[in-house]
Amino acid sequence: MIDTGLIDTLPAPSLVRSIVPDTVSMRVIAAPELIDVIGDLSELFVETVNGGSPLGFMPPITRDTARDYWISLLPELRALRRILLVAMSGGRVVGSAQLELSRRANSPHRATVEKVFVARSVRGRGVGTALMNTIEDVALQHGRTLLMLNTRNDLPPHRWYKTLGYVDVGVIPGWTIGANGERHDHVSMYKELRRED
Repeated sequence: MIDTGLIDTLPAPSLVRSIVPDTVSMRVIAAPELIDVIGDLSELFVETVNGGSPLGFMPPITRDTARDYWISLLPELRALRRILLVAMSGGRVVGSAQLELSRRANSPHRATVEKVFVARSVRGRGVGTALMNTIEDVALQHGRTLLMLNTRNDLPPHRWYKTLGYVDVGVIPGWTIGANGERHDHVSMYKELRRED
């Protein structure tokens, strides 16, 4: 079971502590708490998708589309099959990441990282790295030692994930299309996590 209060007590890794402002904290959002952050998440999601990081959507999207997406996560959040993490600053959401826990009997050690994004106003300050470090800590708390993700190939996010220790598995040509029908190659990546005893 997810202990939603635990995240606020997790120590920030030393690398991140010196970069991330003291005013940024990480918080797991349980299903009943989604209502508290859905406005901020929707606003930030629209900014991110319409700003060039589609996150599985075809831009432009509306605030209603974003809100519907967050509401669609409720069954998985309630069933504890998905973990929603947010970065908070000044009482507002400034970033988010998700962890989809594998439900298969042969992969209880695996999870997929999804929808990692940070507000334009705090990019370059270590908030994304703090989100990823925290999502990895949460994964370990749930016995997940193998993380996977997918991103557009050879763009800044792909290179950033590599700096965090994620390894390319392979490129899928033309995995998604853009608003003008252009095809975008994606790369699947993984990272093996190690428990610090």
